[in-house]
Amino acid sequence: RNILVVAHALRENPVAGARRVVAAIHDAGLQPVVPGDDPELAAVLGDLDTVVLGEGGVDVSDIEVAIVLGGDGTILRAAELVRAASVPLLGVNMGHVGFLAELEADDLDEAIGRALARDYEIHERMTLSVEVRDSAGGLVYSTWALNEATVEKASRERMLEVMIEIDDRPLSSFGCDGVVVATPTGSTAYNFSAGGPVVWPSVQALCLVPLSAHALFARPVVLGPETAVSIDVLERNQGLGVLWCDGRRSHDLPPGARVI
Repeated sequence: RNILVVAHALRENPVAGARRVVAAIHDAGLQPVVPGDDPELAAVLGDLDTVVLGEGGVDVSDIEVAIVLGGDGTILRAAELVRAASVPLLGVNMGHVGFLAELEADDLDEAIGRALARDYEIHERMTLSVEVRDSAGGLVYSTWALNEATVEKASRERMLEVMIEIDDRPLSSFGCDGVVVATPTGSTAYNFSAGGPVVWPSVQALCLVPLSAHALFARPVVLGPETAVSIDVLERNQGLGVLWCDGRRSHDLPPGARVI
């Protein structure tokens, strides 16, 4: 049984928590696994017996559960690591913002015991499927997001001019700083800061929120979970836009690009 441990390696509390988790995994006769692309975490856990996730180590499909210690950024990173397999994430908040975490640091010991005993329920969360197409309709980039996908202006001095379509039906066109499309999980992140609604995680919905739109009507819109939201970067833009997913993955958007 392989248990993945992901922690913010540059903060004292998550590192101390990670050491406790690794020790508890050993005591239970199980195998602790750490990310293979995180040399900082490997260094602070170097005196403990662990194996790495990925090439030369344990495949993600063989991970039973991931215990994540840190803030929301660490949990988003862990979601990237296990995206290819159905691995549940148990987040323990040891950061500044902990909306994604299930537990606080004081609950760590109980959480470890229950996770290793398989005494938990799994709640599924929506994610976004994201595509970028060029002016000819060709697919040039695809990715996903747990919190949100945002189309933003790349140049501070210029507005980004966009056209919004919902299921291929035009909704509105305006100049703005950007547009946020968020899941319920991400409704407490960028969506919330931009004035969008907080959506309970069990509600199947998407939030569409313009950022500083220069328009008479540019209010947040709540959409169904299967809705296709298209954001066209209009040809008359004189600069680039940029797509950000979860604030972690980006792709430049030339005039004429469409994000779906």
